[in-house]
Amino acid sequence: MRDVKQFVAGEYDVVVVGAGHAGVEAALASSRLGMQTLLLTISLDSIAALPCNPNIGGTGKGHLVREIDALGGEMALNIDKAFIQSRMLNTSKGPAVHSLRVQADKKKYHTEMKKVLEDEPNLNLMQAEVIDVLIEDNEVKGVLTRTGAVYRCKAVVLATGTYLKARVYMGEVNFPSGPDGMFPANLLSDALKEKGFKLRRMKTGTPARVHRDSIDFSVMEVQPGDEEIVPFSFMNMDKGLDIDQVPCYLTYTTEKMHEIIRDNLHRSPMYAGEIEGVGPRYCPSIEDKVVRFADRDKHQVFIEPEGLDTKEMYVQGVSTSLPVEVQHQMYKNIIGLENVRIMRPAYAIEYDAIDATILKRTLEHREIKNLFFAGQINGSSGYEEAAAQGLIAGINAAHNIKGKEPFILDRSEAYIGVLIDDLVTKETNEPYRMMTSRAEYRLTLRQDNADLRLTKKGYEIGLVSEERYQRTIAKEMVINEELERLKNIRINPTEEVNKKLEELGSTPLKNSISLYELIKRPELNYDNTIIFDPDRKELKREVKQQVEIQIKYEGYIKKQMAQIEQFKKLENKKLDHIEDYSVIKGLSNEAIQKLNHIRPDSVGQASRISGVSPSDINVLLIYLEQMRRKGKNND
Repeated sequence: MRDVKQFVAGEYDVVVVGAGHAGVEAALASSRLGMQTLLLTISLDSIAALPCNPNIGGTGKGHLVREIDALGGEMALNIDKAFIQSRMLNTSKGPAVHSLRVQADKKKYHTEMKKVLEDEPNLNLMQAEVIDVLIEDNEVKGVLTRTGAVYRCKAVVLATGTYLKARVYMGEVNFPSGPDGMFPANLLSDALKEKGFKLRRMKTGTPARVHRDSIDFSVMEVQPGDEEIVPFSFMNMDKGLDIDQVPCYLTYTTEKMHEIIRDNLHRSPMYAGEIEGVGPRYCPSIEDKVVRFADRDKHQVFIEPEGLDTKEMYVQGVSTSLPVEVQHQMYKNIIGLENVRIMRPAYAIEYDAIDATILKRTLEHREIKNLFFAGQINGSSGYEEAAAQGLIAGINAAHNIKGKEPFILDRSEAYIGVLIDDLVTKETNEPYRMMTSRAEYRLTLRQDNADLRLTKKGYEIGLVSEERYQRTIAKEMVINEELERLKNIRINPTEEVNKKLEELGSTPLKNSISLYELIKRPELNYDNTIIFDPDRKELKREVKQQVEIQIKYEGYIKKQMAQIEQFKKLENKKLDHIEDYSVIKGLSNEAIQKLNHIRPDSVGQASRISGVSPSDINVLLIYLEQMRRKGKNND
């Protein structure tokens, strides 16, 4: 294919390959930072597509969306235009794990994002298949498309999603295909291999889409949206996003369905050994669930609408690679789907990905200058994880070209930092999914304070507008003023006060106390203590939320901040000047091998590498101290 006549079709600062969630954010970030950017996609119809579940957010993932928004990304703003149901998850637990999840109108999400791209002044959007990345002297020079067009550039972001050498499996039937029937990208994989990239196979899957009119909703449990809609974007907190929300439904599999699956396991490509790729552990196929949880006689199934203008319904929890004929039998044995009509069958998809440990935390290749990778090509799963990586890759591509310092978020600053640090530091053999449990400092990395944590950084980069920045500064000021005001209000143990406390289910006071301290009581909160604070001004919901969280969790937050301070000490001990770890005496052979491969930025990052033990870290610390003293003596 590469024998086709080549011609220079254009010159750009940045070329982004792939217009899924990673590519979209990368292209918008670089173009908004003044880079002439070309976004190439195998199909304009696949821009910001939702080929699997039609929702944005969820546990851990909602945090990423809020952080993308705080830094000036687009995902939150776009889903606020296209959502059809909104729910805050984990509200019975602490605020650290509260996560917003919304159902999307699949078509509208794509359409709205395409409009944003088309209207961006420094961005050119084009349909073309990239088949090679042009590299000279370990530096990116451009890309080559299937038609022979060469686009010269200073930086490339590869955000190819699940398209590289993609193959769809449905039982014994398998064929080259991207998601949702799109063309796969076969030639780029070969070009990367020729350049020495070690590619590995990953797998994901999606359930069937079924016709709404063939479902018996009367035997299912209705899952309505929240009465009070919380927007994803901080810019929409004051705007009324009230809509007529569309319900989802909860139903269950049956033992009969499990029996059909067990009888046909030999026809599943995964169990027959035809698929070599590893699937996401936290989003298993229905055959995986039946095998791994053999003692369960039923599994949850959620029926979710794909949009307002279609009768296609998504059957969440029943992804499968079993043959279509088996799918017709098994889906009919889900409660309420006895007469179901399948509109699109379920399938598994296998695709190529790189080993992300070859990347810096900027998502740039360690050896090839200005070649960046973002999204599922890095071994991650999910729209939100992809978008977060795309944003960081786009920012750093622009920074490299401008000669600016790299933009890196560490694990104590953002879930985005946790995500990227895990991908480039820990060798993962399965698609990586963000969860709150992965973040050590999740109490301070809440979704509700993402703007307070990251908006200033987005402003300094140049992606956050003056309006948004001033709005965040004003919000922070109001929060701090209110916290101080509450500390200065004294509540005395009068008969009237104690009577009110008893009515609120709280114990009487014996000594004078500040209202700030009073609100810390579990049975009290910011709203119900207004009876002790008649002059209180009405504050915005998001401000009141911050005030209450900071009061209630003050002790825990202080403890975590102390932990972060210790974490920062190791992160600040830089290792990027060490070229060969074999010269450091006392390191284990495995540590030398891993450290030379991953090239950690710091002792902190080194400590998170599998195979590098605490004793190896002590050796590194001693070595750095010796080098420091040696340098001091030389001075």
